Amino acid sequence: MNDITVIGSNMIDLITYTNRMPVEGETIEAPEFEMGFGGKGSNQAVAAARLGSKVSMITMVGNDMFGKQHIENYRANQIDTTGVGIGTKNSGAAPIFVAEDSNNRILIIKGANNELTPSMLDKHLDQIKHSKLIILQQEIPLETNYYAIELGQKYHVPVLLNPAPADEHLNIDYVSQVEFFMPNETELATLTNLPTTTVEEITLAAKSLVDKGVKHVIVTLGSKGVLWINETEHMLIPSEKVNAIDTTGAGDAFIGAFSHYYTAGETIPEALKHANHYAAISVTKRGTQKSYPTSQEI
Repeated sequence: MNDITVIGSNMIDLITYTNRMPVEGETIEAPEFEMGFGGKGSNQAVAAARLGSKVSMITMVGNDMFGKQHIENYRANQIDTTGVGIGTKNSGAAPIFVAEDSNNRILIIKGANNELTPSMLDKHLDQIKHSKLIILQQEIPLETNYYAIELGQKYHVPVLLNPAPADEHLNIDYVSQVEFFMPNETELATLTNLPTTTVEEITLAAKSLVDKGVKHVIVTLGSKGVLWINETEHMLIPSEKVNAIDTTGAGDAFIGAFSHYYTAGETIPEALKHANHYAAISVTKRGTQKSYPTSQEI
């Protein structure tokens, strides 16, 4: 039995570190550039695997050298690659720009990730239905996520949906069926059409989703911490104060770590606290996956 099945994306991160962001029409010199493995699905899978979870990945890598490297990277992180297919398009890519204050701006090109269609999931039903948790994001077709949610319902496997990047076309009827809905405040605003500029507004927006059937809404708030709401609980867990170097991939680190601790048997508050700690460590280093520590390093 897998602890976690991640159905999601892979990307090659193209990271530029810059003193400031250029304005429109401006060309400036940046001091550093790095490449690394990324994609929200892959990041979350790697974080959980490095903490010791048994993770399987269902994804479509590109028909290029990056696709082969993704598969090697999964295996190096002890991730089951049975569900990894090779598409006809190039690998997905994510140009990332990181400023001196550690904040970032990201573009994504989905590439082969768009070829992860619902029919692909039928080839891997055994690993899906024997998982403790299914993790989804939105760098693959929405229809594939919808089918994954249906499979979770059919086989009684809880689903965690991270609605990133935000998509205004996300169907609330499917969202209402997931166990964990994990947006940031911007993604929460996109789905609910409610303001999310204060913790009070975020709470009301999250509560509106609980009222529609979502069991647990967990909103990541960056330096303000994490808000957890269900029918009976309302908890704001403060962030840990660290010297942030690069916040790229911090949300994925949090989700992967939460999934690990939750499927390992911890309560939701315990898993949130430990995931907060894990994400805080990740922002003290550069990069995405390479900033994720193992349980021994923690």
